[in-house]
Amino acid sequence: MSEKGYLSLVLHAHLPFVRHPEYDDFLEERWFFEAMAETYMPILEMLEGLVSDNVDFCFTMNISPSLSNMLADRLLQDRYDRYLKNMVELCEKELDRTRFDARFNAVAKMYYDRFTTFRHKFNSIYNRNLIAQFKKFQDLGVLEIITCGATHGFLPLLGPINPKAARAQIHVGAESYRKFFGRNPVGIWLPECGYYDGVAKYLKEEGIRYFLLETHGVSFSRPRPKYGIYSGYYTREHVAVFGRDMESSKSVWSSVEGYPGDYNYREYYRDVGFDLEYDYIKPYISSCGTRIFTGIKYYKITGTGTHKEPYDQVAATRKAADHAGNFMFNRTKQIEHIAGYMDRKPIVIAPYDAELYGHWWFEGVQWLNYLIRKSCYDQNVYKLTTPSRYLNEYPRNQVISPSPSSWGYKGYYEFWLNGDNDWIYKHLHNAQSKMESFYERYGVYGGMKTRILNQMSRELLLAQSSDWPFIMKTGTFTEYAKKRLITHLERFHSLADFLEKDFVNIELLEDIESKDNIFPELTTMMYQSK
Repeated sequence: MSEKGYLSLVLHAHLPFVRHPEYDDFLEERWFFEAMAETYMPILEMLEGLVSDNVDFCFTMNISPSLSNMLADRLLQDRYDRYLKNMVELCEKELDRTRFDARFNAVAKMYYDRFTTFRHKFNSIYNRNLIAQFKKFQDLGVLEIITCGATHGFLPLLGPINPKAARAQIHVGAESYRKFFGRNPVGIWLPECGYYDGVAKYLKEEGIRYFLLETHGVSFSRPRPKYGIYSGYYTREHVAVFGRDMESSKSVWSSVEGYPGDYNYREYYRDVGFDLEYDYIKPYISSCGTRIFTGIKYYKITGTGTHKEPYDQVAATRKAADHAGNFMFNRTKQIEHIAGYMDRKPIVIAPYDAELYGHWWFEGVQWLNYLIRKSCYDQNVYKLTTPSRYLNEYPRNQVISPSPSSWGYKGYYEFWLNGDNDWIYKHLHNAQSKMESFYERYGVYGGMKTRILNQMSRELLLAQSSDWPFIMKTGTFTEYAKKRLITHLERFHSLADFLEKDFVNIELLEDIESKDNIFPELTTMMYQSK
């Protein structure tokens, strides 16, 4: 029996570029280490199991350019191995500390097995190269990897004033993708799903076939989209757009209705980094001496109160399977209903932040694994697909003008432009204008001037990251976000002074290059007019 429609799972894997070789240990680098151990490596294990079992599946994953560069960085690889080594040591101590309580000892054993396995795989099987592992699954045809803006710059607040800023974010993101994955990107995750009229022409320049938007970015389009959000459409540049399905998203994202809040799942906020004696835990948290999460958590959510019961991995795994079955059932009913009103097979786009799976929702990768397997074997209403495969099946589509939108708070631009962060944009736009002016003045010289211009471009791209205004708005790690933004702009202007004064402090230039070594393939050619 032929399927009635399609489900397209899309994971957005992104972290801001955080790398501090000037310190032996830096707190914010743990964002990367935790995501590696809790999300990216578990997803690779899931992919290995699915392929080994000959499961007929596919899904889409964005690995952002900043994350790709971090994954490939030798300093961060060394530090990740050190992180794993320390976690294995802590787990060994925890096995001993909990030996007289079987409930906690079983959880300690689970963590010990995870970290020892991950360290072995990282060094001996993956050769520290996770990019190659993800690429392998793309080459097998089960994973469609797409690109993103170079440093996740929020394009609607960059491009309308400085069009070349948006173009540079997209071009460098595409070039980075080509470097790591050896092919042209078929799709792009617009940073924060932020869209404004005019950005699609830069996607077309890079040969990108499609992008994704929040629901209202498609449903508020003009003319009205014939199939709602359950099909692909073309912009006037002939780049395809797909809209997020809120019904499938809510069951995972919602803090009230979503699966991750089930009382059997692991409690994220109860961690031994805060529970245990400081002298005991100090060697495994941070050189700054601040208590932080270690990732070792012994309790389940239990309920809404402060009382927490010990985590039961078997019960949590069973619940993940139940929830995967529930999600599958709901999608079958949804697609059966929609298909009755369409003259083509509908597609349900279900995009999520990758870090939700494993990091925030510990059982999330298990849920995803069960969902993929159940989708392949336990129903015949829908089939898993990717946006590019859907376009291959339906190459003729309605032309629409999507609505300006994002997937942030209230659906537009407010989260990245408000009283907490609005001060940054005049500095970003002034620097962008200066960058373009300097390219016109010095871009033809080559040699040292080109080298300086290239590093200026890196500093500008890093300053444009949407992560900094996002963090400023959320109020977490605010000082770090402000410092990063200011530091990149200061370095940018110091480099500009070298050009204006025709005097280069080589030691300072090399220091900046060594710290902000992202996009070694970058050239200022991206500022040429087309």
